Amino acid sequence: MISRRSILLLSGAILAGQPAAAVAASGHDPIRMFDLDADGTLDLGEVKKAAAGVFARLDHDHDGTLDKHELAGRLSARELAAADPDHDGTLTLDEYLAVVEKRFNAANRDGDGTLDTKELRTPAGRALLRLLR
Repeated sequence: MISRRSILLLSGAILAGQPAAAVAASGHDPIRMFDLDADGTLDLGEVKKAAAGVFARLDHDHDGTLDKHELAGRLSARELAAADPDHDGTLTLDEYLAVVEKRFNAANRDGDGTLDTKELRTPAGRALLRLLR
């Protein structure tokens, strides 16, 4: 029998645009959720693909940018200002992906081009994951 919690998790995943089976199987494990080649790690391409999906979901007004309200809980005002090269108070997809890449590189402490569970548990890894939720 399916529990209420499972139904809520699956419903939330469907509404968030995540494949329900992936979320149910993963238990919210980011590696399982975003690891497209099933190698047990996340590479920059996988992370950027996930981030592009998050960007589309967060862009509530469909203007192709994210403002401070749409980015709430992901970037502080100071981080937004640093990531906004044209100083218009918003991030385009390219600007958002640049932040994602910067955080990916910060989390990739061993420099192998992939992130494992240990690296995602670091402060830099958690900062990256805030952009993917």
